[in-house]
Amino acid sequence: MGYGIIEINGSRVKMREMQVLKLSNKKDNHERLQLIHQKVEELIKKFKPHEFAIEAPFFGKNVQSMLKLGRAQGVAIAAAMSAGIPVTEYSPKKVKQSVTGNGNADKVQVWKMLKQILSLTEEPVSYDATDALAVALCHHLQMNSVLGKAGKGLKGWDEFIKKNPQRLLKK
Repeated sequence: MGYGIIEINGSRVKMREMQVLKLSNKKDNHERLQLIHQKVEELIKKFKPHEFAIEAPFFGKNVQSMLKLGRAQGVAIAAAMSAGIPVTEYSPKKVKQSVTGNGNADKVQVWKMLKQILSLTEEPVSYDATDALAVALCHHLQMNSVLGKAGKGLKGWDEFIKKNPQRLLKK
């Protein structure tokens, strides 16, 4: 499980931590879920985040893999929610689009953009970690866009206009 923590200071975005929680195949699934929950709680205590973003599950062909991934994501989300931290999910395509401008970018392209945007010099421990950092940056970018701030949770332009009539220009 990769994770990335960013710090926002005005318009400056800084990476605080990017790492991977390695889960042993020797442990059973429930022990691994417990380790994920404990790690997320530990990160929350250490960094005291205001927001929690996670990559939404993607639909693969292997049902067992999907089930395991969904459980792992659920445990991480539950840890954030029990700490009172709002949770937002992003599709892999949305994350890539936000960071690189291309929803079909590969992991190397995403990493190169992260290096440039966040002025990173180190090499990644794993692409799981860079994916997680990309989710954090995506969330920041979405929350600081015009639609991200005013349109959070809206279901289309009609609802946006109803909730934000002051944004409508009349000619």
